[in-house]
Amino acid sequence: MVRRVAVIGAGAGGLASVKCCLDEGLEPTCFESSEDIGGVWRYTDSTDSRRITVYRSVITNTSKEMSCFSDFPFPEDFPNYLPHSLVLEYLRMYAQHFDLLRHIRFQTTVLSVRKCPDFSTSGRWEVVTESHGVRESHVFDAVMVCTGHYQEPYLPLASFPGIESRFKGQYLHSWEYRDVQAFQGKRVLVLGIGSTGGDLSVELSRVAAKVFLSTRSHTWVVSRVSDQGFPMDMVSTTRFNSLLDWLLPSALARRIKFRKFNSWFNHTNYGLASSKSSKFKIIINEELPFCLLSGAVVLKPNVKEFTESSAVFEDGTTEENIDVVLFATGYNFSFPFLEESVRGSIHDNRSLYNCVFPPQLEQPTLAIIGLIQLTGSIMVGSEMQARWVTGVFAGWNKLPPPSRMMAEVLKMKPAIKRNPPERENLKMSFISYVDKIAACAGVKPSVLRLLLTDPKLGLAIFFGPCSPYQYRLQGRGSWSGARAAILTQWQRSLRPLRTRVLRDSSSSSWGWSWMCLLALPAALTAAWLCSKYPQAGWSPRL
Repeated sequence: MVRRVAVIGAGAGGLASVKCCLDEGLEPTCFESSEDIGGVWRYTDSTDSRRITVYRSVITNTSKEMSCFSDFPFPEDFPNYLPHSLVLEYLRMYAQHFDLLRHIRFQTTVLSVRKCPDFSTSGRWEVVTESHGVRESHVFDAVMVCTGHYQEPYLPLASFPGIESRFKGQYLHSWEYRDVQAFQGKRVLVLGIGSTGGDLSVELSRVAAKVFLSTRSHTWVVSRVSDQGFPMDMVSTTRFNSLLDWLLPSALARRIKFRKFNSWFNHTNYGLASSKSSKFKIIINEELPFCLLSGAVVLKPNVKEFTESSAVFEDGTTEENIDVVLFATGYNFSFPFLEESVRGSIHDNRSLYNCVFPPQLEQPTLAIIGLIQLTGSIMVGSEMQARWVTGVFAGWNKLPPPSRMMAEVLKMKPAIKRNPPERENLKMSFISYVDKIAACAGVKPSVLRLLLTDPKLGLAIFFGPCSPYQYRLQGRGSWSGARAAILTQWQRSLRPLRTRVLRDSSSSSWGWSWMCLLALPAALTAAWLCSKYPQAGWSPRL
C-alpha cells in the first residue's frame, strides 16, 4: 500500500503533485535542488548554475483562465497573459493556500532512484539525496518525477557545418539569453522559429543592427488576441470546435484552419507557410508579422554552412558579417537519477502509458509528470496527471496489467527521431489528452447529463472555453466553486481591462442567451453522438 511519496521538483507540476498527494491522504516529501519553488518560472539573471529559466521579457502563450489550477483561479485583477513574475506570484499563493511548503526540502538534489530488492512485491524505491554535502538514503512507496521537459538545451552543432571549426563569431543557446543588452548594434542570426525563436527575433530587432530568422519548417503565426478581443485560447479551445475537428475530413478541417490563419495575413507571401504543406507548426506571436513587413526581421531558409563571418543558406544566398548565432532549438529531457533499466526505456513521452507510467514495471509506483507538450496549458495537463496518479497510488484508480499497457504503448508509439529533438514527439491536443486522463481519474465532465440537468452550465461547457474548472464538477476532488467559476470566466477575463469603463448597448447579454437557447438541441444531439462514438475524444461519462 502506498503511503510515503517522493516528489522530485518544486515547479508547477511538483506543487500540484504535493497538493494531490495531500488530497488523497498520502505523505509527500518534495525534493527541490534550488532554494525556492517555481521551476522555470523563477527568473534569474545568472546562468552560472545552468538552471533552466525563462527569459526576462517572456509572456505566457495561454491565458490565465485556461492555465490555472482547476480549483484555484488566478486573481481577477491579473492580466489575461502573464509575465513570469505574476506566474511565480500565483504559484506562491497556491503553495501558501494549500500549505505545501512544509512538505518541500529545498537545496536537496536527488542523486539516484532505484528499485528496492523487494520491488516486485512492495513497489518501493530507494531515493538517495544530497544537501549541503550530506548524502541521505530514503525509502519511499512511490515516486513522482516532476522535472518537466525543459532540462537539457538541444544544441545541434553537427547539423551546421563550420559553426565550430570556421565561424569566428559567437554562438549560444536561447537558455543563456536573458535580455537584449549584449546584442546592441549586432547582426544576429536566430536558428529555429518556435515560440522562443519568434519572441527573441522580435525583441532583438529593437536593438540589433539586423536580425535574420532561419527556419526549415512551415509555420503559421497566430495572435493571442481573438477577433472580438478576448484571449484566443478561450475562443478556440472549446468542445464544440474539438467535435468539428473530429467530424470533418482531415483535409477539409486543415483547409478551414489555414484559411482562418491567412485571414490575418497571407503566410505564403511572407515565406512562412504554404497551405499545400501537410507538416506544419503553429506559433503565437502578434509582432512577428509586422517585423517581417518592416524589414526589422528577415526570414531565411535553413543554413547550409557557416564560414568565418557569414552564413550560407540552402537557397544559395549568403548573409555576411554575422556577429551572433542564437540557437532557439528547444530542449531534450533526461532523468539521470533513474536507474538504467527504467531510464533507458523512456525515449519520449509515448514510451509511457498515457505519457505517465513506465509500462514495464511490475508495480505502478513510478510516475513521470509534465513530460507533455499540449496545444493548451502544460500546467493544467500536469495537474490532471497528478490527480490521476495519486488516485492510482491511493487505490481509487486502477491501471490495466503491464502486458496490456505495453501493448497500448507499442500501438501508439511512432518511429523515434533523434533529430529534431524529442520534444517534437510530445505535442498533443489539449482537450483530447486532458479528457483522456480525466476519464481515467473519474473526473471527466458529463456533457450530456449537464445539458439535461443544468442547460446553462452544459452549454457553457460545450460552446465555451474548455477551462480547467470543468474537471472539478464531479468525481473525487470536486470543487463547490467550479460551476460559478465556469459561468463567470468571461467576466474575469474582462476585469483587468476595466480601467476605463465606457457604456455600449452592444455589450448586453440577451444575444448570448438566445443563442444558447437555440443551440441546446444541437448540443444535446452532439453530446449523444459522442457518447455513442467515444473516439471523438471527449465523450461524456454517463
